[in-house]
Amino acid sequence: MREVYETPLVTRYASKEMAQIFSDDEKFKTWRKLWVALAKSEKELGLNITNEQIEEMGKNIENINYEDAERFEREFRHDVMAHIHAYGLLCPKAKPIIHLGATSAFVDDNTDIILMDRGLQLIEKKLLKAIKVLSEFALKYKDLPTLGYTHFQPAQLTTVGKRACLWIQDLILDLQDLRYRRQNMMLRGVKGTTGTQASFMELFDGDEEKVKELDRLVVEKMGYKKSFPVTGQTYTRKYDFMILSVLSGIAQSAHKFSNDIRLLQHLREIEEPFEEKQIGSSAMAYKRNPMRSERMAALSRYVIVTLLNSSITASNQWFERTLDDSANRRIVIPEMFLATDAILNLYINIASGLKVNEKVIEKNVKRELPFMATEKILMAAVKKGGDRQELHEAIRVYSLKAAEEVKNGEDNRLLEYIKQDKRFGLSHEEILDLTDPRKFTGRSANQVKEFIEDHVRPLLDGIEDIEVKVEV
Repeated sequence: MREVYETPLVTRYASKEMAQIFSDDEKFKTWRKLWVALAKSEKELGLNITNEQIEEMGKNIENINYEDAERFEREFRHDVMAHIHAYGLLCPKAKPIIHLGATSAFVDDNTDIILMDRGLQLIEKKLLKAIKVLSEFALKYKDLPTLGYTHFQPAQLTTVGKRACLWIQDLILDLQDLRYRRQNMMLRGVKGTTGTQASFMELFDGDEEKVKELDRLVVEKMGYKKSFPVTGQTYTRKYDFMILSVLSGIAQSAHKFSNDIRLLQHLREIEEPFEEKQIGSSAMAYKRNPMRSERMAALSRYVIVTLLNSSITASNQWFERTLDDSANRRIVIPEMFLATDAILNLYINIASGLKVNEKVIEKNVKRELPFMATEKILMAAVKKGGDRQELHEAIRVYSLKAAEEVKNGEDNRLLEYIKQDKRFGLSHEEILDLTDPRKFTGRSANQVKEFIEDHVRPLLDGIEDIEVKVEV
């Protein structure tokens, strides 16, 4: 056993790739890249900074001296100042100009946005993979009739593939939301201690154009096109909520999918993957629990609920900033990304290995379809000269009898009663034709084909091979 607590999100659920994005190494390397970008931009705009100083900083971006930083933090009780001094030990020539004119939020806030953006990139890849896998499943079962359920009560027939399109559509909405956020991603930029850029106005002797250009240059050097037009000391924490809402949306879609799979597995119609040596229960050896879907539901619930933290944080900031956001965001942002990553790993794994039990689905359809077919049978019998009111009463009586028998565990014999009643004048073949399940699924099969062709394939075009590491 390990001696200290480690979050299961890293040790058990999320991918190593996502864990690395939110690692200390990536955080502090990004801080140093920002300091280099700031120094380069300040030099370009005329400040007394040498190429030698910038080269020294550049060579030590990845050489994080953690022991020095930890020692300084114990002394200063300030993480950014600790890392400025630690970086300065490695870059003695550049030490006087590191972080020149900036405030802590310059590295903290810009880094948080950059890492969230990288997290969204990975999430986007996995969303596309889940959509791809589900679309293949939907096409394969586009015309397999199955009971629809409203209120978890048997309703009109749909198809297995059509139901899968409902799952896909939710993920497409999430993908559109994610892409919108990424396309409009803004850094905090270079704004100073309370967002007024006063320190940079001092550095550039009141030259506003140079101060504005400094902001633009640093943002550009970090690979972005725009920054917040105005900030306090920090960018508005509402932005965290907006980005993390994308993750909550994905979790909502995944939770809905996981619920459907758990219910379908209870019905024995569709089952999640189950490995040869997998154990369903420590006591009940025969059990085949939907544990992956249950885990997905658990992690999704965590993401959905955790979003509330960013809502409260955004609404509780005072004026230009308070520090009650810091500890909360250190936990909430990485963990929501790690959990969403784990959710999509599960989604891809489950969707790739769904087992469809067609005979069970057919049996369940046959149990309920006779009741649904009575209107068609009534119309066909009337066309043959039957008395509509008399036949309606007969169907009512037979339906009640058959329903009672089904509740007692017997087969549905409604069609047999109708076939034996000469008043209907319908042959066995005619009744079979009238109760063909495929005639009760409407446009389901064509809806699947059209949906995949018009809405899914354009998303996947140009993406040669969506490869993601799936760890379950």
